[in-house]
Amino acid sequence: MGKLDRKVAIITGGASGIGECMVDLFAQEGAIVIAADINEAALERASQKTNVHGMKLNVASDEDWQALAKEVSERFGKIDILVNNAGISSEKPFAETDAQDWQKMLSINGFGPFAGMKHVAPYMAARNKGSIVNISSYTALIGQGFNPYSASKGAVRALSKAAATTFGRQGVRVNAIFPGIVETPMTQALSTSKDLLGRLIQATPLQRLGQAIDIAQAALFLASDDSSYITGSELVVDGGYSAQ
Repeated sequence: MGKLDRKVAIITGGASGIGECMVDLFAQEGAIVIAADINEAALERASQKTNVHGMKLNVASDEDWQALAKEVSERFGKIDILVNNAGISSEKPFAETDAQDWQKMLSINGFGPFAGMKHVAPYMAARNKGSIVNISSYTALIGQGFNPYSASKGAVRALSKAAATTFGRQGVRVNAIFPGIVETPMTQALSTSKDLLGRLIQATPLQRLGQAIDIAQAALFLASDDSSYITGSELVVDGGYSAQ
C-alpha cells in the first residue's frame, strides 16, 4: 500500500527536473498525478506514464488556474494535494535587472503559487481535507541573491505562512520546502565549471549537491498523511548550507 493511495495530486512544473521526479514518486506511491506544465511536448511524454495525466498550465495565468482546478475536480472527483513547484531562475546581475525582469519572475514564482492556492484550496476546504506544498528556496532564508529570484521565493515563504493560517481551520495544510542547490536542468550550467562546483560542494556541510529525489521525498512526506499535524512549517533541504 502506497503513502498516497487513491489521492489526487497536482504538481506544477511536473514535466521536468524536480517536478518530474515528484510526479514519478507520487505515482509510485499510489496517487493519480496531474503533471501541470507549460511545455506541451514534455507533457505528452508525462502522459504516457502510469497514473499520470499531463495538463497544460501557465501558472502566471489566473484563468488557467481556475480552469485547471475545475477540470481536475470534475474529472477525478476531488483534489487532495497541490505542489507548487514550477518556477524560473535568472543569472542577470542586479544592475542590469529592470521592471520587466522583476515582473516576469514574480508573476511565475510568486503569483503562480498564490493563484494555485486561491483556486485549489476551496476544493480541498469543501471536503475539509487537503495538503499544499510550496517550493521556496534557501535564498529566502539567508542573505544570498540580491535579485528578483530571492524576492519571489521570499514571497512564497510569506504566502505559505499566511495560507496555513487562512485555510487551517478548513482542514487544509500548507507547508513550504526550501531546497538548496539541486542538480537539475535549471542548474546544469554548474556542471560546466568544475571550480564553481567544487566551491559549492565545499561550502555545503554534507559535502554534496542536492538531487531531485531529495526534494521529492520531502514533498511526499508533507503531502502524505504522515504529516497530518504539520502546517505552516518550513522544511529546509539544503545539505546544511543555510545553517552556517
